[in-house]
Amino acid sequence: MRPRPPVTGRGIFSGTGLIVTALAATAVALLVPLWSYAGRPDPAGAAGPGTRTVTTPYGPLSDADRDFVTKVRLAGLWELPAGDMARRKGTTPAVRAAGQHLVDGHTALDAHVRTVATRLGTPLPNEPNAEQKRWLAALDAARGQDFDRRFAALLRLAHGRVFTVVAQVPAATQNSLVRDLADDANATVLDHIRVLEATGYVDFAALARDLAATPTPVPVPPETDPAAAAPVTPSPPPDGP
Repeated sequence: MRPRPPVTGRGIFSGTGLIVTALAATAVALLVPLWSYAGRPDPAGAAGPGTRTVTTPYGPLSDADRDFVTKVRLAGLWELPAGDMARRKGTTPAVRAAGQHLVDGHTALDAHVRTVATRLGTPLPNEPNAEQKRWLAALDAARGQDFDRRFAALLRLAHGRVFTVVAQVPAATQNSLVRDLADDANATVLDHIRVLEATGYVDFAALARDLAATPTPVPVPPETDPAAAAPVTPSPPPDGP
């Protein structure tokens, strides 16, 4: 019996057509899950174990990004009240001016960070943490030039620490809102460093030593009562120079 010639003109029912059809079906099976999960958390985008990166209209949002947004909010929650104390209690025009810069800078930065957090769906704290309350209590208990020295030393050291954190964000984040916030925070920190140093109360040798050695801005006296440091609302600056 003579072999039959191959059948032509049968489209997808030919051997080649079946292969093409199978490949197309496989491609659809792979692509449909990708389309279905658009805008959902992206496990493949995670930076590593223990991290979570989600897709947003402004770029990927990582755990590190969320942590930075939270830290900006926390910084304002205690540095703004500290600045308010300085403009009321400072004994020199330079200390009072530094306090005013802290109030102005963190008022604007706090508005920025709350807008960013709302757009990214990131929750924010509404009060300083326990450690920050202790720092505020230590400032609240100080008077005269002792306050001036404590204020300048504490805030300059805190800004020195946060500056290193802020500087790393633009190079690491892929989120445009977080990058803009970091740029704003960087400008604010640099302005505050300048006015704090202008008070004349910054001990640069002690600052360098503390930046290298201590995990927190300043040691807090053990007798400080954290409950005494409730958040304050900025009050009008005192009259006079």
